[in-house]
Amino acid sequence: MAAAAAVPQAAFTAEFAVHAITIPEMKAVFGQVESRTVVPARARIGGTIREIRVSEGSEVREGDVIGVVVDDKMALQLAAADAKIAALKSEFANARTELERAEQLVAQGVATQSRLDAARTALEVATNQVAAAEADKAVIAQGAKEGDVLAPATGRVLTVPVTAGSVIMAGEPVARIATGPYYLRLSLPERHAAEIAEGAIVEVGVRGRAQASGAPGATAQGRIVKVYPEIADGRVIADVDVAGIGSYFVNERTLVSIPVGKRSVLAVPQKAVTSLHGIDYVRLAATDGPMDVAVILGETFESQSGTLVEILTGLKDGDRIMLP
Repeated sequence: MAAAAAVPQAAFTAEFAVHAITIPEMKAVFGQVESRTVVPARARIGGTIREIRVSEGSEVREGDVIGVVVDDKMALQLAAADAKIAALKSEFANARTELERAEQLVAQGVATQSRLDAARTALEVATNQVAAAEADKAVIAQGAKEGDVLAPATGRVLTVPVTAGSVIMAGEPVARIATGPYYLRLSLPERHAAEIAEGAIVEVGVRGRAQASGAPGATAQGRIVKVYPEIADGRVIADVDVAGIGSYFVNERTLVSIPVGKRSVLAVPQKAVTSLHGIDYVRLAATDGPMDVAVILGETFESQSGTLVEILTGLKDGDRIMLP
């Protein structure tokens, strides 16, 4: 260890003992954004799509009308139902008149009780027929209302596989809606199966680009919430919960650093390192006085004592360095 020329540093007021610590070994993999649930908005009746009110990426709320399906037969069926009701109401009016006439004749003693009973029965039959016809019309009217395709849940529209003017059958999807919540799905090599555990903390890279580990704002933290017990095609599947990925595209890929093991390192507080002419130094508290020692740095990480930087060469376990 060679002493350097005077390294400009602030006054040194404390010492730090360098000891080997164990940190997780991180591996960079890609995670894919997925939605917990993707539900189809289906047509409730068959017919022709007259209108589509959403497109891919639209935000919808539960119950919103996202399309209109029209069955031209519905209008004809409603007209037929109206005509049938009108005819039955005429029969009802005639039966009521017959009952009133029968009651008058019985009161005068010129008609039998059986005729009066028959007239009452005919009126009840006409009344029930009108009610049944109105119920049939309500069924047809409800079917016409079900031409509105409703969003089954609040979320984002992923796909709209139909266009206005196309013919659709009852039950076919008009749109697919991602309702969330969103999460990252990881597919890891089989050799990491023993190291992956639920509850482990992972680091998620900045969307759309990679930055060096430890750079300010470079990563967000997530947590492994599920590790699937089946290995498929030599891959282990795990799900990661991360806050703030609701604005990502579904199936978007982003860089994720996951713990796949542990290693022992020497590390010092970041403020203990000073750079001069491209070389990094720490001040060693040696027996014959303070001495600036050149070191090679590794990665930066967070610990309970603050931000530490790994020392690859230049120090050994048990050394004491001075802190500004």
